[in-house]
Amino acid sequence: MKVWQRLIPRSLRNYRMSWFGPDIVAGLTVAAVAIPEVMGYTSITQTPIVTGLYTLLLPLAVFVLLGSSRLLVVGGDSAAAAILAAGLTAAAIPGVEPGSPRWAAMCALVALATGVLLVLARLLRLGFLGDFLSASVLIGFLSGIGINVALNQIPDIIGVEKGEGHWIEKQWAWMSQLDSISLPTIAYGAGTIAILVAFKFLVPKIPGAIVAVVGLLTVATLTDAEGYGVEVVGPIDGGLPVIGLPGGVTVAEVVAIASTALSCFFIVIAQSAATSRSFAMKHGERSDVNRDILGLAGANLAAGLSGTFVVNGSPTKTQILDTAKGRSQVANLVVVVMTLVVVLFLTDLLEELPLAVLAGVVLVVGVGLIDLAGLRRISRRSRGEFIVAIITTVIVVVGGVIAGIGVAIALSLLSVIARQYRTPAFILQPTERGYDFLAAVPGVQSRPGLIVYRFNSELFFANAVGFTERLERAVDAAPDRVRWVILDCAGIPDVDYSAGEQLVSLIGSLHSHQVHVVLARPEPALLAALDTYDLLARINPAHIYTDLDLAIASFESDAAANRAPTKMKESS
Repeated sequence: MKVWQRLIPRSLRNYRMSWFGPDIVAGLTVAAVAIPEVMGYTSITQTPIVTGLYTLLLPLAVFVLLGSSRLLVVGGDSAAAAILAAGLTAAAIPGVEPGSPRWAAMCALVALATGVLLVLARLLRLGFLGDFLSASVLIGFLSGIGINVALNQIPDIIGVEKGEGHWIEKQWAWMSQLDSISLPTIAYGAGTIAILVAFKFLVPKIPGAIVAVVGLLTVATLTDAEGYGVEVVGPIDGGLPVIGLPGGVTVAEVVAIASTALSCFFIVIAQSAATSRSFAMKHGERSDVNRDILGLAGANLAAGLSGTFVVNGSPTKTQILDTAKGRSQVANLVVVVMTLVVVLFLTDLLEELPLAVLAGVVLVVGVGLIDLAGLRRISRRSRGEFIVAIITTVIVVVGGVIAGIGVAIALSLLSVIARQYRTPAFILQPTERGYDFLAAVPGVQSRPGLIVYRFNSELFFANAVGFTERLERAVDAAPDRVRWVILDCAGIPDVDYSAGEQLVSLIGSLHSHQVHVVLARPEPALLAALDTYDLLARINPAHIYTDLDLAIASFESDAAANRAPTKMKESS
């Protein structure tokens, strides 16, 4: 690659001029939806309206320069916003109140810390963390966030005060004020929802969000909505963001926001990687998750330095870009330009926008995160994973997103351990066409005197006992006395310390019963691990085979040799 080509952002390499027109249209479409959305997300983060717009300026531009995905749209996101707000509320930092300048500074600090964590993830090539949350857990987690986000918009939509405290207290707060609801406010909120739903199903090519915002803003301005009790956005400090570190930050505050940044880090990687991969696969391309992590790191560092909150790869905005036939990050550069126009020239026009309109936009986004179709698919295919998804959803809704992400990680870990623990064991029976894989149950053998034992998982503390016990039961209950046990190691990549100790006991037990232990098809890494636990010293080097067929042939030769003297004695 030539030097000048290396200067071109990876997401824009091999660009075709035939994409330019569709990219412009797609960018305008995404901007029409994204701008009202990110303004609405500030009701979640409890920061100034303009900070939502700032998530589509420097952060998105930096991702275009550093990321690799052609389609991923980066900006303010409801899931990350909910985690941020819940984390800062739980941190209860002295002197930091929601909506205050110090609160906004803490939001920027969380974005910076998230960016630093993403830089470390890129240096350590931790892109695999994008697969850390299982699909069922991620569906449940995002569905829970969707329910929370949607319910939290109800007070603004019906024109009552928001409650404080845990989830039940917040819901009871607005329910107990139903006698004080504002009918004009409800009209704006319900009108927004109706417009978004109608355009989604009847005219999907036209962005309903921009129609709702522009149309209802015009109505509110002409009728003086604030004059009859409708709460509006009010003055917006437009202009370019001030670049710099959050001022007056203490070490105690950095420590206090660390867990929130870590939670944001996990959801940014999980959601962005899943989104990037799914759209790359859809177009027959490969995603470079580690490179995208670099882009996300830069985007969050830019967010923190420009005074806004955590940014994330957005599935909904990326879907809009793809549906609008966008082909590259040029479309996102259009979003940056359109946002810049709004920030510099149009903020005064937004002062009369009812908060109920933004709440309606965010409510519809929240409802869209509730993946009922995904939950139905999981329930049909795996009842256990469906229960896990529902548990995750309930924890997020009732316990909050911080508790939810902890439970999500724990459930994903338990799911991995449970699957490894339940790894099936097989006894292989040679046939003319290869091998039959029979369940390793008492009474099954490969040949008279032979058991070929297969286990398709690494051996570690959670499954080592099961591995050992199933083999011992198979040996004890075999129809013929077992003389050889061949461990087919092709499915065993590694052995941990606990499993190594179990294997030492197993081999000693088998040898005490005059059973030869033979290894077939072990990888060099496995042999090195076994040698660490002094297992190779307990196995005859001649009984380690690179080919399973050779191991079985050696058993047959040994069996024939043992039968020959008996036959000679009988003939004499």
